[in-house]
Amino acid sequence: MDNGLIFLRLRDVNVKQLVSFVAILTAFLSLLHLLTNPYGNYSLILSHANDGLVSLATGSKAFSNNSKLADSDTIRDGKGDRDDNFSSDDMRQKDAELETEEKNLYQGSTFQRERHVNLYTSTTKGPFSVMINISTGKHCLELGYDEQRDRSETDFAGGCSPEGSACNQQGTISKQTSVLTLDHKLGSGESVLSVATNLSLACNNAPKFKDTDLVQDGSLFSTDTSLRSGTPSLRKRVGQAMSIAQMNSLLLSNYVVIKSKRPRWSSLRDQELEDAKFQIEKAPLQRNISGVHFSLFRNYSMFKRSYELMESTLKVYVYREGEKPIFHLPYMRGIYASEGWFMKLMERNKQFVVKDPKKAHLFYLPFSSVKLRHALNGSGFVSQKNMENHLKNYVDIIATKYRFWRKRGGADHFLVACHDWAPWLTRNIFGSSIRVLCNSNIARGFKIGKDVSLPVTYVRSAENPLKDIGGNLPSNRPILAFFAGGLHGYVRPLLLQYWHNKEPDMKIMGPMPRDIEGKARYREFMKSSKYCICAKGYEVHTPRVVESIYYGCVPVVISDNYVPPFFEVFNWESFALFILEDDIPNLRNILLSVPQDRYMMMQSRLKIVRQYFLWHKIPEKYDLFHMILHSVWYNRVFQVPS
Repeated sequence: MDNGLIFLRLRDVNVKQLVSFVAILTAFLSLLHLLTNPYGNYSLILSHANDGLVSLATGSKAFSNNSKLADSDTIRDGKGDRDDNFSSDDMRQKDAELETEEKNLYQGSTFQRERHVNLYTSTTKGPFSVMINISTGKHCLELGYDEQRDRSETDFAGGCSPEGSACNQQGTISKQTSVLTLDHKLGSGESVLSVATNLSLACNNAPKFKDTDLVQDGSLFSTDTSLRSGTPSLRKRVGQAMSIAQMNSLLLSNYVVIKSKRPRWSSLRDQELEDAKFQIEKAPLQRNISGVHFSLFRNYSMFKRSYELMESTLKVYVYREGEKPIFHLPYMRGIYASEGWFMKLMERNKQFVVKDPKKAHLFYLPFSSVKLRHALNGSGFVSQKNMENHLKNYVDIIATKYRFWRKRGGADHFLVACHDWAPWLTRNIFGSSIRVLCNSNIARGFKIGKDVSLPVTYVRSAENPLKDIGGNLPSNRPILAFFAGGLHGYVRPLLLQYWHNKEPDMKIMGPMPRDIEGKARYREFMKSSKYCICAKGYEVHTPRVVESIYYGCVPVVISDNYVPPFFEVFNWESFALFILEDDIPNLRNILLSVPQDRYMMMQSRLKIVRQYFLWHKIPEKYDLFHMILHSVWYNRVFQVPS
């Protein structure tokens, strides 16, 4: 009898243990599913509490994959963030033609597919990271640690995951409620990741937004004072920001400090560069030139003499080594068009290009930073190391075949690269070379006085690069400030938090529709605005700087540590404003404090400086092709040891 009771009790204990185990396992799997499910319903709310908490919203359906408001946003910690990840600045400017071309070349391995693979790839070396795609509602949530996650290309289509749509037939969004907490404070690992609920966004088949409603107040920027109080938690900048005045001082000092090493043997070309340097420094004062021209340049007389010497003296050797599509195959449209246009015009140029490398002052490395990755993608996942090795192998080939790389350690070689990740790929291999980069971040290795800042020019038509250029008269610009674009990075959400729908003359909004009508309205906003806000995205550069010049809208650059194009020759403060990111709350007061006569002068200078930022199918004097080449020439001349 006693044995029977003991047996029953043991059985009851085992059953209870089994039930408890199953319950725990179920809870664990449910939580794991919630965190890892690629179709999870996550949307981003920006928390602005002083303690730096991150808030997520779950359960709200979001845009379909082809939504016109596609975009993604990232929150990152300020500690240990080296920004060593690859992404595009502007989500609205991805070209379908490039995807089609790459699909044909690489057996269907497009930007889109590659991006979805790499978005979920991370190492375990850096701070806590969360990435949310606002447009699709798909989560790119990384609960591990991330130092070199590859956010490849532009995310133009807006999806972290390519499948599915969250919108119903009427274009409305269903609402759900759920709660998730995760103990992790940005920068400390201490606090809580909280979950908000019941967000509501619109699908692209819902009624179109008005311009002022492109970003819904309830979707991204809550009016709840609990979320808006205190200092925003999106702050992310490593080190102290360098002002434009400090950059000016650094430029002058670097021309003294930055010198290439003496060549192993001297040549006639070295003597020609030394003579050119002497003539530029002793340039005669230019007379009969308007004061406007003088104010645009640091020293117009030196620029004029340098440009003349470039035309009469400079010779460039273009390496023929390298196979297409990475080498010798330019792409002429889209946000990375600058590197493609330069490659195309440089390789077919007859004035500067020589066939004999012994006659060259400079050596051009004709590779495409855009196509490097797509070409290598055919062999599977491509890491930064893979791409660096490919470029290193190329340098090894030319260094073995030619003596010129070894002569100066590559100091007289230059490359032109517009993709965001070009600085990271080239900093080791081409550290001594002149790097012409769109991503000209002085806090990330860009060297003023050696490297050249490349303008980001979004070319919509390779056949007609001057299409739609121009703008209204100053008297017909009723809008004080304009910005529209994706909310990636930490500056743009901050900009909208303070200025979206706050003042009638401040048109600060999220992404506009990408159809023909939407693009036309975007241009009209720029042509009708006094100031155009050029706010950084993930990286410091943005096409809005050049777009503002095209449309006669005074650029207002909000991008700490960004070195503007042709910094070595232009006096940027004569036709643009530079505002620190910390001063975003005072943006309107700063703009209103600019005297009318100063604004009128800045706006009038844009008409003159515009010619230096234009592409022409057949290069013209002082156009963008010649200005890029001149800055390379100018920096090389002043690197030559006396």
